[in-house]
Amino acid sequence: MATIEGRHQRNHLIEVDRGDVAGRTAPRTGGARPAAYAWALARIALGWVFLWAFLDKTFGWGFATPADRAWVQGGSPTTGFLKGTADNALGGFFGGLAGQGWVDLLFMLGLLGVGGALIVGAGMRIAAVAGGLMMVLMWAAALPLVTNPFMDEHIVYAIVLAGLAMANAGDTLGIGARWGRTALVKRLPILK
Repeated sequence: MATIEGRHQRNHLIEVDRGDVAGRTAPRTGGARPAAYAWALARIALGWVFLWAFLDKTFGWGFATPADRAWVQGGSPTTGFLKGTADNALGGFFGGLAGQGWVDLLFMLGLLGVGGALIVGAGMRIAAVAGGLMMVLMWAAALPLVTNPFMDEHIVYAIVLAGLAMANAGDTLGIGARWGRTALVKRLPILK
């Protein structure tokens, strides 16, 4: 009996020491760990960056987009950035995409979808892939970089998006855990 108890205690200690790698609920305390809150706050903050870009480009609230260049006024949300890449390494390719309706639509849907998913904490995997792809494409459009040989905020955001999805950051201060228990997500786990 002592051997079985000792083995059980040893396994329990291993579980407690290992904890939950994703930073959700720690077995010892039963509550969310500080890292889970840090990831959740990073998720919400980054979600706001995406959602704000969507709102400002849509309505032209005068921060990055003047009212007369708003999407609802017929402006193109991609033209300014993409036309500005004309002299860059891949400028010919990206400059050719500027102002095309399908590019504008995909870009704006990406901003809205990624921002919304991050803020509510559901669909984190798709948000990480879509947002990461957007960031890598924007990084590529800016090559060569002016202030650093290869690293800029687009790559940092892409890495953070991957970390958010892998850490299940939508489970803390979000609906990720409930969303993950739905029949749809159980059938299609990519939607987690």
